[in-house]
Amino acid sequence: MGASIHPSAIVDAGAQLGDGCRVWHFAHISAGARIGPGCSFGQGVYVGNDVQIGANVKVQNNVSVYDAVTLEDDVFCGPSMVFTNVHNPRAAVLRKAEYRRTLVRRGATLGANCTIVCGSTVGEYAFVGAGAVVSRDVPAFALVLGVPARRVGWMSRHGQRLALPASGQAEAVCPATAERYRLSGDRLSLLD
Repeated sequence: MGASIHPSAIVDAGAQLGDGCRVWHFAHISAGARIGPGCSFGQGVYVGNDVQIGANVKVQNNVSVYDAVTLEDDVFCGPSMVFTNVHNPRAAVLRKAEYRRTLVRRGATLGANCTIVCGSTVGEYAFVGAGAVVSRDVPAFALVLGVPARRVGWMSRHGQRLALPASGQAEAVCPATAERYRLSGDRLSLLD
């Protein structure tokens, strides 16, 4: 099947794109990028050399996926969201040897204009709201909002907000799929 690449896009020799990938206008995929099948890269997207991207990832317009970022399967990167890879950048100080790795786990959503500060892990099926600034790890299924991002609730795999407290002991059912979830302290797990 191959990949579909717009004539204005640049895909450097050596980049690995899985079958069914779509690379849109003015995107740039660097030589060392490793990308699974079924991914979509919107207008103006940049993907660095030291980047791993799983299957069915959606990277919307104007997102730069810099070196030291890994996106697992089914991650959604909203328009103009931001990754960083240096914690304390200075133009006059070379810090490429100090990149901090960022991991976005399977099924996570990163909302429009949010920022993921390097060194963070965003858990499976977590949901980072638009404009939030993530500066520490986000648990699986957590809904985080604000600057700095704080957990305000929980989301199902289907992307539905669950009727649960921020922490404690409770159970909830996804209104879209009927999947059952259990909250224990500050961790949510899928029961089904």
